[in-house]
Amino acid sequence: MEQSPSLEDCLKLLQGERDEQRLAGLLLVTKFCSREDHASIRRVYDAVGVRFLDRLLRTGMGKGTVRGDQGHNQDAYLQLSVTVLAAFCRIPEIASSKDMVSKIPLVLEIMPKESASSFLEECYEFLLLVSTSCEDGVASLYESGGVNVLASQMSTLRSGCHTMELALRLAQLILSKMSRESINNEYPLELSKMVAAVAREFALLHNALKFEALHLLSAILSSEHSSPVHEALRLMSDNMWSTYIRVGIVAILQNRVAPAEKLQALILAESSISIIGEQWLIGPMTISHGQEPQDPIPADRCLLLVSESARVEIAVLLNELAYLKYEASKDTSCTAENILSKQQNLAIAFSLVEKIIKLISNISGGEGSSISESTFIKVISGIDETIGVVLEYIQDAKDHGQNKGDDLLASVRIIGSYLAETPTACEEKVKGLLSYMLTIEGEGESRFYNPFYAICFLFPMLCQITMKVEGCKILASSGGYRAVVECLIKLIGPHDHLVEDKGGIFLACDTVMNLLLKREQIRIRLDEPIFVHLLKALAHWTEVTSDPTVLLMAGSICSLIFDATSEAALLSHPNFELGALNSLNQLILRSLAVGGQGMSDDAKALEDLYQIVAAGYSRWADRFPHIKNFVERELIVFGK
Repeated sequence: MEQSPSLEDCLKLLQGERDEQRLAGLLLVTKFCSREDHASIRRVYDAVGVRFLDRLLRTGMGKGTVRGDQGHNQDAYLQLSVTVLAAFCRIPEIASSKDMVSKIPLVLEIMPKESASSFLEECYEFLLLVSTSCEDGVASLYESGGVNVLASQMSTLRSGCHTMELALRLAQLILSKMSRESINNEYPLELSKMVAAVAREFALLHNALKFEALHLLSAILSSEHSSPVHEALRLMSDNMWSTYIRVGIVAILQNRVAPAEKLQALILAESSISIIGEQWLIGPMTISHGQEPQDPIPADRCLLLVSESARVEIAVLLNELAYLKYEASKDTSCTAENILSKQQNLAIAFSLVEKIIKLISNISGGEGSSISESTFIKVISGIDETIGVVLEYIQDAKDHGQNKGDDLLASVRIIGSYLAETPTACEEKVKGLLSYMLTIEGEGESRFYNPFYAICFLFPMLCQITMKVEGCKILASSGGYRAVVECLIKLIGPHDHLVEDKGGIFLACDTVMNLLLKREQIRIRLDEPIFVHLLKALAHWTEVTSDPTVLLMAGSICSLIFDATSEAALLSHPNFELGALNSLNQLILRSLAVGGQGMSDDAKALEDLYQIVAAGYSRWADRFPHIKNFVERELIVFGK
């Protein structure tokens, strides 16, 4: 009976003088050497030597020769070389060697030319083993075009196969080790293709690989440097990837999975909305191209689940943050890191609720909706409950004398978004907390601007409540009107270029104007220094603009302030000089001129502002001789 070859027989062949012997030895090794037998694999590696392995791989690629080769066995040599390389790299010391790292570019070069699943699997296994073993490995993978190879091949791999699992892990490794900013800027198109392929896995799979796909999608799309990838996805002609992500998120949120996985799903949902818009929350839940399922999932299921999950997440996070900030020990760095982590997660959940508020608002103002009545009621109820919890958290912070923190600033923002749609909701709670909310500051706000953003977030609500006397009284009695005026000064004054968001300027102007129009009923004093600073800021704002809305808005506010003072009183103020009065001359003149030119149909909406300026001028002109003389000298035609 013929005896089977032993390891020693293989080693003798591998140490032979001729390449034919070494080839025979490697072939025998692949037949009986166990993948887990690291000791034997090490002996084989030492016996065959790195130079022969390199020649074998290059011969398979058509770049070299093995002695005795007639050029007919190139494919076999390539298969054999990759098989043994993957086997050798199961030993970390071998995988991290310079010889193995140097072969990464060669393996990446051959992968696009091959389609055999077993061969590609061994290529991916080799790349993963070497890249995870040392920093040089993942750097070589990235620099040699690994992202390109992954992006082009992932869409062709069979769903759920082991090769796909290896590809997902390679992509995760690159994202975790290399500069996220560089990857996103250099490979936005490739990453968008990768997203499309991974999203399919996320939707179709129902095993552990589904979570691998979830983590990879979150890593690609939720980075602060993801904008180029977002834009590439918006430009894709096929947006099926967004449906895949929606289906996958619904599967995660409606099943019993770990809280950390649900949080990842919410992070991915927030990123998807940032790319597509709030309407992404409502859409098809079917991914098969065949017959429709008998029990189709409603199009609004994602909205309902994201809304409910965000509600629960916010309640839990606010409770944990309150404990960490006010009850737990503050002496450990662990506590500070924990607070920061929870604040970041809270920002995601808050962002989702704000986007849902916007979606509901748009649907309420439109004709027709894909949201069922029951879902609509549940979502509104959940938002109401969330706002109640947030107000309690703000009250807790007030009771503890805290008014600084990104979590508090984010809380004010979500309150502002909600009250912009329903200004009378939670009226008593809001009334009691309004003056405190106007003092809240974020951690990153500069000293000059504190408090600023909290007031900006509340302007939509402030603008609406000050349309009524009661709302103005709330601001007046608490002194909150000063914070509002100071914020407007920062928005339009000499330092306005430091402010990124200018969208709240007109809301701020409307709020201040509402207060000024009702000043006799709410009894606020306009001789305070802050109103002098506001006049100077308004003059600065209008110096170089010809926008009639800006001119008439600024002119109206000036005119209302002039009602309560005089030129002599202003010039006696230590922070008001003749130059400022000259600037106001120009502002009043230009506002009157804009209104007196015969407005176009589009400008008829500015008629009310013009009337405020003109009527005010007729009341206070005699108390402002400098302005009166200038206007009468320069304005040829005046009055309506």
